[in-house]
Amino acid sequence: MAQAVCVKNLSKTFGATNKALKKVSIDVDEGEMVALIGASGSGKSTLLRHIAGLVEGDRTQESEIRIFGDAMQTKGQIHTNARKLRSKVGVVFQQFNLVGRLKVLTNVLMGNLGTMPRWKGSLGLFDSQQKMTAMRALSRVGISAQAMQRGSTLSGGQQQRAAIARTLVQGAKLLIADEPIASLDPSSARKVMNILRDLNDKDKITIMVSLHQVEYALNYCPRTIALRHGEVVYDGSSEALTPDFLAELYGAESEELFLPGLHDGAKTEPKSLHDAPFKEALA
Repeated sequence: MAQAVCVKNLSKTFGATNKALKKVSIDVDEGEMVALIGASGSGKSTLLRHIAGLVEGDRTQESEIRIFGDAMQTKGQIHTNARKLRSKVGVVFQQFNLVGRLKVLTNVLMGNLGTMPRWKGSLGLFDSQQKMTAMRALSRVGISAQAMQRGSTLSGGQQQRAAIARTLVQGAKLLIADEPIASLDPSSARKVMNILRDLNDKDKITIMVSLHQVEYALNYCPRTIALRHGEVVYDGSSEALTPDFLAELYGAESEELFLPGLHDGAKTEPKSLHDAPFKEALA
């Protein structure tokens, strides 16, 4: 199977001595859904930001990150091909990154900016086909009815779903979700995780999601990569993540990786393109 992500010997040092990542090497195949777990400060977010091409690693000879076979960075330097590669990588952050004063639909349409003239994007000149695609994406995540609301009026869970819809409009083949449910209540968190699993199952989008709680990895991700102090301490089946095993890996830190048991929430069904929100958006 082809690789979506290949990281080799990646290190990252902040300041003189703070090693956030220590020679991390991982491979993720196309179509996988992989969880990254670890206590605060373990290096999860730092690793994902490097894979997304947002920051550079230490300038070591052996360091390399490849996305779908093409170099994102080598020897700690962002590759000249990175801009093209980023169009294949959707990133969802903990803080949603929506523009609160803009309509939800407009926020989602921003996923087109990497593939259209900059002047058109800055003026918000999106065509009817782009709007239709955006509405389908909003329907896919269950919030098409909120398309014409300001982004600031949505709940945290709805904002996160809008952020995921934006990556669908972008046409991302790899979705990187950095603590996407950390600030959500359990019900909203389940809805977001159900959407990510659905995109992985039906669209075969490769998903890497960092999670603070192990239960979500057990429920949604067949494979888990565990980080501790910037190093990979486990890479394998999520089923192996028992409390005793995690205690061996993390010691006292393992206590913050658990929360009360979870149950899958109901999935939302897509709405028809003839619903009122679609007609209004395409007017």
